[in-house]
Amino acid sequence: MALRAAILRHLRVPVKTLTLTGRKSQPWGSYGASLRFLSSHGDDHLSKDEVIERVLSVIKSFPKVDPSQFILHLQVTPDVHFQKDLGLDSLDNVEIVMALEEEFKLEIPDKEADKIDSCNLAIEYIYNHPMAG
Repeated sequence: MALRAAILRHLRVPVKTLTLTGRKSQPWGSYGASLRFLSSHGDDHLSKDEVIERVLSVIKSFPKVDPSQFILHLQVTPDVHFQKDLGLDSLDNVEIVMALEEEFKLEIPDKEADKIDSCNLAIEYIYNHPMAG
């Protein structure tokens, strides 16, 4: 299992799907299929700092996060809990996870998405995801 995870972390393979009309669709829109091989040093894998920066950016730009909180008493940091610190509800939690999926071009299974309720958990999940981009 560890070998499989290590291989998947360093290899991306395009997937061809059939549309409703039966024609093959391009896996990444009109950009065409591409293979991306990552070096064994993880040069193309997102750095932890980049993941942190992008996750915090998504949270800060979320419509229900009040920017005045940043000035008064609360900074959006990796330690921020969505509900306890930002006052968001469970539906907002789902919307944040969806925004993170879009930002990092990945799909987070519902079982895992339900567990992501803070910046730290989002950062760890995305950083450890082999397909995050």
